[in-house]
Amino acid sequence: MSTIKIRTKRLDGKTQIRTLISHPMEHGRNMDEKTGELIPAHYIQELLVKHNDNIIVNSNLGAGISKNPYFAFMLKGGEVGDKITISWRDNLDNSDSQSREIE
Repeated sequence: MSTIKIRTKRLDGKTQIRTLISHPMEHGRNMDEKTGELIPAHYIQELLVKHNDNIIVNSNLGAGISKNPYFAFMLKGGEVGDKITISWRDNLDNSDSQSREIE
């Protein structure tokens, strides 16, 4: 099961792309209430968005983003049936990718 949910919507010749990613996004400075130890850093470092295999967003992220981050983008153009692919990689070298056709 993917950690990425993608929603697309055509609006006046543009395409709205929204994504929700299930990820803990720990910055490494929080204490575990049960053990009193620091929770290790675990956050998304790179987010990549492609439209029909062309990169439209390549962003470097850090630990300052909240748990289960939500991102929204507007794409000029895009047609029904075009493919949107979103992928991420985190500081522990975990990754995920999900594709969806524009509706």
